[in-house]
Amino acid sequence: MKWYLGADTSNYTTSAALYDADSGRVISKRRLLPVKPGEKGVRQSDAVFHHTAALPEMIRALTEETGGAVRLAGVGASDRPSNIERSYMPCFTVGAGFAASLAALNGIPAYYQSHQHGHIAAALYSAGRLDLLDSPFAAFHVSGGTTEVVLCTPSAERAFDCERVLYSTDLKAGQAIDRTGVMLGLPFPAGKALDALSLQSDKTYKIRPSVKDGCPSLSGVQNKTEKMRAAGERDCDIALFCLKSVGAALAAMRDEVRRRYPGLPVVYSGGVMSNTLLRRDLAEENSVFASPELSADNAVGAAVLAAIKDRK
Repeated sequence: MKWYLGADTSNYTTSAALYDADSGRVISKRRLLPVKPGEKGVRQSDAVFHHTAALPEMIRALTEETGGAVRLAGVGASDRPSNIERSYMPCFTVGAGFAASLAALNGIPAYYQSHQHGHIAAALYSAGRLDLLDSPFAAFHVSGGTTEVVLCTPSAERAFDCERVLYSTDLKAGQAIDRTGVMLGLPFPAGKALDALSLQSDKTYKIRPSVKDGCPSLSGVQNKTEKMRAAGERDCDIALFCLKSVGAALAAMRDEVRRRYPGLPVVYSGGVMSNTLLRRDLAEENSVFASPELSADNAVGAAVLAAIKDRK
């Protein structure tokens, strides 16, 4: 076995994963950061504290599942949100520092990539489509902090490069979903609960998204759901309207991708893409979705990319 360890300490989740490059087996552990009822996230200082406390427990759980100590060939970690200039978030320093220390102690290489790269790699792994790394493809990264499409091309240095081509101009999809969910009394992050709530609605909505040059504006979604709440509309109908509005915006982005890059595979990653309605409405030929369990923040992509970079 040739094991690679991945670590990802995001603004939502502490996660660690082992990837066996010989068999393709993955063992993954993760834990959501604690968020107080009614709040819409955690402060970076609190996130750093919780990651520092939780990461050793994640590693201990991994070794228990493998039956004992693991001899690592390399380690990978997310050290920034994306490859956009000045992209930085303190919470990622926990996983990156842990990887650097582990690599130095064991005399093994450490590989770093953006959180976004990890999401996309996890999507490709879970869909059995790592072969797409050999040619260009378009990838959605849809989460609480990001709603964008990147053009991915092969890279000897980073496994693949990402160039942002489309993005939400204001509110992100995950923010619209979480704010609506918290308004309805759901726990943060609210995606899973809002998804379940929306399935109780029998309403039909035809949404015309606000889009300019393929880039949507989502701030109107929050404004509308707040008005629906004030008017006394049912929670399940508000949930459905929110998700359908997000879906319409993503569909507009997808259509622009198809126009600009005809024939390219389209990969969907990020926590929002675990949503039942969105996956159903966006599914089409030549589209690739992360499995629901690997759509949200996780370290699998970091471990897989460490193995790919080590091989190269």
